[in-house]
This record gives sequence, structure tokens and C-alpha cells, in this order.
Amino acid sequence: MAEAADLRGINTVMLDFYDDPQFVRDLFEFVLEMELRFAKAQIDAGVDIIGIGDAAASLVGPDFYNEFIWPYEKRMIDAVHEMGALVRLHICGNTRPILDGMGRLGADIVDLDSLAPLDEARQTMGPDQVLLGNIDPVRVLRDGTPESVRQAIAACHQQAGPRYIVAPGCEVPRETPPDNLRALTEYARSTKPDATASC
Repeated sequence: MAEAADLRGINTVMLDFYDDPQFVRDLFEFVLEMELRFAKAQIDAGVDIIGIGDAAASLVGPDFYNEFIWPYEKRMIDAVHEMGALVRLHICGNTRPILDGMGRLGADIVDLDSLAPLDEARQTMGPDQVLLGNIDPVRVLRDGTPESVRQAIAACHQQAGPRYIVAPGCEVPRETPPDNLRALTEYARSTKPDATASC
């Protein structure tokens, strides 16, 4: 969805869902082919994990997501697995309405933005899904203190349970204090993966 929005324009592609759904499917086929070629080039160069970011997928609502976007994300993830790499999936924004679909994609890591609570993701996706995230990158990571960052990431870990990777919910803002980033790494290094019980 994100690449289709880049190529077509977000407003136009949103109208295309209503005006020309077959065009949307054709566009997604083109995008899928292009992105799988890019993934193969990266895997051939030696990468072990491919990050798939589909920022605009949270904007369409669960009906369009399940009908139009999910099948192409699933094909992409399955194809990357067949090529021999792991997959980390990130969809920006409020993904609460599509957590179930995201959990059924088969991504090795689901990277959640700060608007999607980890406890809901854990409940929806089950105990085996590796979750990553999801402290607020602005209000907590950039504007907080090392102590508030540690508290926030500990709360995320408690919600997610043991199959969890320490990380912010999205991109780290440029003005983030280095000590706040160090608080993340210190928490990750000092906390055993099985230190909390799964919710």
C-alpha cells in the first residue's frame, strides 16, 4: 500500500479503491513484483532479514485491508521466506483494527507503532509471535528522560511477554537525547528474555 501510494498519490489511490478496484489490484501486482526483485537482490547480497514497511496500510480500514492489502503482504512475506530470509513487518499508525490480519501474515517479527497496545497485539497474535516496539518515539523517547524511557520500555516488555524485542514504536526523531537511546540498550542488555510472564 505504501509503495502504491508513493506511485499513485495517497488521495488518488484511496479513491481508486472505490472507482477502479481492478486497477488497485493491478498496481499491487506491479508493486509486489518490483519489491520481490529488490528483496532478492538484498538476499543475494547476504542479508538475513528483510524489513517490510507498509506505512499507509493502517489508513484504509480493516475491510479494504483484508480484501486488498493483506493478500499481497502475505504473498510478499511467503516469497521472502522462500528466498531464505526472515521478515520484520512494520505498519505505521493505529493498527489496532488490523492486528489479527497482521498476526496471520507469518512475519517473524511484528514491529508495532505506539498507537497499537502490545497487550492487545499479544492477545490477538498469540504467545509465539515475536513483537517489537512500541514506546512513543516523540513523547517518551525524544521528550522523556532516561528513567521515563526505562519505565516505558519495561511496561512494553511486561505487556508483550518474553517473545519481545526492545525498540521504539517508529522512527527515532533526530533530536532524541543519546542518554535516552542508551536507556533502551541498557534495558535490553540487562533484562533476560524470560524475565516477565506473558500477558
